[in-house]
Amino acid sequence: MIARDLITDSLTPLKTSDSGALALGMMDEYRVSHMPIVNNKEFLGVISDTDIFNLNAFDDPLGNHNLSLNGAYVKENQPIYEVIQTFANLKLTIMAVVDEKNQYLGAITLANLVHHMANITSIDTQGGIIVLEINDKDYSLSQICQIVEYNDATVLSSYITSFPDSTKLEVTLKINRLDIGSILQTFDRYGYHVISSYSNKDAYSETIQERFDSLMNYLNI
Repeated sequence: MIARDLITDSLTPLKTSDSGALALGMMDEYRVSHMPIVNNKEFLGVISDTDIFNLNAFDDPLGNHNLSLNGAYVKENQPIYEVIQTFANLKLTIMAVVDEKNQYLGAITLANLVHHMANITSIDTQGGIIVLEINDKDYSLSQICQIVEYNDATVLSSYITSFPDSTKLEVTLKINRLDIGSILQTFDRYGYHVISSYSNKDAYSETIQERFDSLMNYLNI
């Protein structure tokens, strides 16, 4: 999945002739703190509500404001993981997507990005969760998947957590089965250290789903 696939259809960008008051109203409508500014499809930058409040001239056109986020964009072919990294680095609620000529193609909202991440991580799919601790030199996703598939199951998604000054990795797996007992036993036979495991029947998984639903409600999805 690339940036172009994440564009939301519901957001209209601002123009330099629009006022700060109009921009704040649109931010409130879209429930974001940033908005892209575009003139004739040319992407000029992103303005934040802080930029507008700092100038304290709400009737002035946005062209009079200094944009603190000129680099707040991604190219249309950048993968979703780079999009997430840019969101996190710049602490954005919205991201502009441009083509190779810096022409504005659309925007990605944080809410829309969370939706796509939920699909990628299979958060709405029933199944078990297994967390492994592995030495970084021993990590092999193909072997991990083979162990799961040996037990007539499938890895729906996986992600790795690394730690500073450590050679250990935490590998979190989402499995397409609620009954993961046999999978845990096989991991044990192969010398894998299982830190924790959960199924959708557990209170833990119910809590995760509740928190995700709360986040979606907060983002007004």
